[in-house]
Amino acid sequence: MKHTADTSRRHALKLFAGMPLFPLAGTLSASTALLAACGGGDDVVMKSVSFSSMAAPTLANPAAMATTTVGSTMTVNFSNDSKVEFKLAYQPFFVTGDLVSDGKGGTVVAGGYYDINNKPLMDTTVAGASRQFFSDSPDGTSLLKVDGAKVAGVTGNTVFAVVQFEYTSLAQDGKTDMYGKLPSPIAVLTLDQNPTTGKLKLVKYHNVDTSGVNGLWITCGASLSPWNTHLSSEEYEPDAFASRSSNFMDAYSTNLYGDATKANPYNYGHMPEVTVNADGTGTIKKHYCMGRISHELVQVMPDNRTVMHGDDTTNGGLFMFIADKEMAKVGTGFSLDPSAAAAALTWIKLGSATSAEIRALVDGGIKPTDIMTVATTDPALATPADTSFTKIFLNGKAQWVKLKPGMEKAAAFLETHRYAALLGASLGFTKMEGTTVNIKDKVAYSALAACSASMVKGQASNAIAGGIQLDKALNAGAVMALGLQGGLKDDKGATINSEWMPANIKALITGEDITADALGNTGNPNKIASPDNIKFSEKMRTLFIGEDSGLHVNNFLWAYNIDTKVLSRIMSIPAGGESTGLHAVDELNGWTYIMSNFQHAGDWGGIHNVVKTTLDPLVKANYKDKFGAAVGYITGEATQPKLS
Repeated sequence: MKHTADTSRRHALKLFAGMPLFPLAGTLSASTALLAACGGGDDVVMKSVSFSSMAAPTLANPAAMATTTVGSTMTVNFSNDSKVEFKLAYQPFFVTGDLVSDGKGGTVVAGGYYDINNKPLMDTTVAGASRQFFSDSPDGTSLLKVDGAKVAGVTGNTVFAVVQFEYTSLAQDGKTDMYGKLPSPIAVLTLDQNPTTGKLKLVKYHNVDTSGVNGLWITCGASLSPWNTHLSSEEYEPDAFASRSSNFMDAYSTNLYGDATKANPYNYGHMPEVTVNADGTGTIKKHYCMGRISHELVQVMPDNRTVMHGDDTTNGGLFMFIADKEMAKVGTGFSLDPSAAAAALTWIKLGSATSAEIRALVDGGIKPTDIMTVATTDPALATPADTSFTKIFLNGKAQWVKLKPGMEKAAAFLETHRYAALLGASLGFTKMEGTTVNIKDKVAYSALAACSASMVKGQASNAIAGGIQLDKALNAGAVMALGLQGGLKDDKGATINSEWMPANIKALITGEDITADALGNTGNPNKIASPDNIKFSEKMRTLFIGEDSGLHVNNFLWAYNIDTKVLSRIMSIPAGGESTGLHAVDELNGWTYIMSNFQHAGDWGGIHNVVKTTLDPLVKANYKDKFGAAVGYITGEATQPKLS
């Protein structure tokens, strides 16, 4: 049956009895009874979906602060003014570090790390207690199905989830910092979907071989492509001009290759893509033609060829890939006031290339100094003076850059941030995280985890920000709405070949900085703070927002209805953790899901001084001494829905 806004009430009840996987016993028969009770029929259609807002947990219930807590109810409203309510809950597939089935009669470590030869990477920092490294930071997740899938052990529908693991915080000695020093794993989970209830059960865990793409680097947010593949990310591209120790390349290379010099920075900071096979395995490739930036999460538009990037850095930009790569210049009037008019966007063409062309440059041994000259002090002040350099800012720091002749293509795709700044693009955004699209209204959404530093006028790094000129910082961040249009022209006057280009940008919803409250929050706990993962559900007309905040003692997952403008807190993440892995799936074999993970529970900061002593032992008990983190989804509790 086609899933449209006119979905019948009978079908809607099936969808939303399982939404997001609401595995209620006897769902189908219960739905029939509910229809009869309402006097409804196929002429009654779903009108809207709303979520109640749960209270933020407090020290009156410390156990709730130390785990995933869900206290929201989802209400499905119908055209005859009836409604059905579902109480939400959280269901993990595993906590990282668990032993899970490999589908071959053995087990593997969930979230475990491997070297270039697919051998487990071992943590030997505690004498006599060697174990495989595993991640405490699962992130991007995609839920999908594959035609003809058949995996042993599945008794219902065979579906898959692709899960990537961003990093691990510490070695098991609790002291050795491991951030960025291990090659990120990525796994295909085979899930058994109960056709009656929609419930998902883990059957097989397959670690994807990444040796053909030189390993993965800090994989963060992800999305599902329109052609049913997992679009990954490599965040914080390693600076090829920096020392290998300062950008973790030596340690990363040692763990990946057993050789501190072998990993090439230009192989990282790209957009990897995973294709899931019918047997529950997966293959991976990297796209070198989409720019080397701090990829957080990409969103492919409905034309299957226009791609919008998150760029999680200071002095970041709004990048689009269409066949040719475009970079935004923000006009005057940029504001965080949702009532203000939208600021115009214009587009600078950076270049055109195939992935094979750029990878050939890397494999051929191109060096950063072959592409451009970079200085950290102004050459114009040297003796003799050289005024041929352009001052830019990278990650908040000033640099002076000069392009080598004929190196425009290499610069566009391997030194994308520096080259975009040279061409006059607006590189003023800070922490541009998730991106998603509202197809019906032709609006894209971008999360800004913090609106500070290069976004604030008067700051040195704001010098290349273009029209991004805030009067003051907003550390709690914002979600921006970008109006999408066709017929736009680039800086050369050529028409951009896409009907899905951002033409303007304005604030949709913002957080609020506050003086620390009694619990320690420095962001208003009833508003978003540091939005990160965001995903839009067309069917529910709802924007889901996950936080990565140092302003909320517990980070939250929110639901924001774009029609009613109601913001609802639907889940609380363990204190010190981050909400990740968000994926809103409107329909999979007739069921609707919200995938959700978390990272690094108990990663205490200054805002946790009030709660740390109480919560630390509880978090340790729940999550393997804080080395584990959950991968799972939001579900419905096994109670009958309420009808009114």
